[in-house]
Amino acid sequence: MAKKLSKVLLYLIVILGAITMLIPFLWMLSTSLKTAPETIAVPPIWIPKFLQWGNYVRAWNEAPFGQYFINSIIVTVVTTVGQLFTSILAAFAFARLKFYGKNILFIIFLGTMMIPGEMLIIPNFVTLSHLGQIDHYGALILPWLASFFTVFTLRQTFQSTPDQIYYAAKIDGASDWKYLWQVLVPMSKSTITAVTVLQVIGSWNAFMWPLIVTNSDKMRTLPVGLQAFTTDAGTQYQLLMAASTFVIIPMVILYIFLQKYIIAGISKAGLKG
Repeated sequence: MAKKLSKVLLYLIVILGAITMLIPFLWMLSTSLKTAPETIAVPPIWIPKFLQWGNYVRAWNEAPFGQYFINSIIVTVVTTVGQLFTSILAAFAFARLKFYGKNILFIIFLGTMMIPGEMLIIPNFVTLSHLGQIDHYGALILPWLASFFTVFTLRQTFQSTPDQIYYAAKIDGASDWKYLWQVLVPMSKSTITAVTVLQVIGSWNAFMWPLIVTNSDKMRTLPVGLQAFTTDAGTQYQLLMAASTFVIIPMVILYIFLQKYIIAGISKAGLKG
């Protein structure tokens, strides 16, 4: 009986947590279909009297969201591929190769994860400014081509692979490069997929850095483009929520289809090392 009660209580907690997480999204969808007066009504109106589907068309035409989508796709794809490539190589080096100072170097890199990202904004901005990359793709991409969090996660997974597989590959004449891409990477598919999805979501939703390094509509990404609905005259909440909806839809779809890989990959990397 006690086990059944604990199970029911667990389900109730999970359901309550899910509802709590969904409320902001439901409010966003509701607000995106309201008239302007309904968005600021007191008490709040959850279900609009008449659904304003035209808000989505108005939101799309209010700013060059087509260009914003292109910029976000380019930045997300390039940073994800670049970061994954550098991280796989670095993780393999720390996991399998032997070189002088490896452990000390790893500890130093591990310490960089404790530095708040805000502290790097000014140095990165000054560096990219000297390189003439402000308001160019370089400013949006170059700082994110490496991530030690991804390196650390992949290293944990690579280390969990039995040594016998590595030695067997070497006996068969496989080079380290061939072993990495033909054996180790396919065996670590779940973790690689997990960090890839996390990087895609992070890059797609990035706001602060793109806001700082872009000055024109031709280089702005989607999160920065949402500012178009906030002016000195006030905020058009119904259009802002409509634009926010079609901005997050690609990430929601991505997460729904790949969530099992995220859970499996992070669990594998976290439990073994």
